[in-house]
Amino acid sequence: MTWAGVINHLSYPAMVLPEPTARLRFREMSDDDLDHMAALLGDPEVMRFYPAPKNRAQAQSWIDWNVQNYALHGFGLWVVETHDGEFVGDCGLTWQTVGGERHVEVGYHVRAELQGRGFATEAAAACRDAARAGGIGHLVAIIHPRNVPSQRVAQKLGLTLERSVPHGEGEALIFSADLDRATRS
Repeated sequence: MTWAGVINHLSYPAMVLPEPTARLRFREMSDDDLDHMAALLGDPEVMRFYPAPKNRAQAQSWIDWNVQNYALHGFGLWVVETHDGEFVGDCGLTWQTVGGERHVEVGYHVRAELQGRGFATEAAAACRDAARAGGIGHLVAIIHPRNVPSQRVAQKLGLTLERSVPHGEGEALIFSADLDRATRS
């Protein structure tokens, strides 16, 4: 068998890239996105429910983690842009451990000045639909108890509050849905 045959024979996960929406499109993160991602993840308003904003090196690690997720799982957090190419944030699917069990989580970050316009809901709904199309049967969202806007996004996706779990130095709310039964929006 040739090297090409070996490579074609290997089983790599198919990319579960969300379909474009009315206002948004998705693409893989790359090192070229470092300026945008450092600004997004370094913004205290965007990161107010995280332990701390991320510095530039941590933003690069975030990109590297997502590139690795694409290769290993076929999904990760994607760059979200308008159809005109304006950077909106990131949104996508990642494996997370919740209460000792691994689940696929939908996560999202939107630039502070663009929040409140429905971008998180629109992007997360596309990611939920991509997860369903990719055969992911169960989806969660891990949300800080005071992050009410994010809780509303999860509810609009058809996720319901399942439980509260210890997370980091506090608690997190776990919203979830079985995707074969989740309402489509």
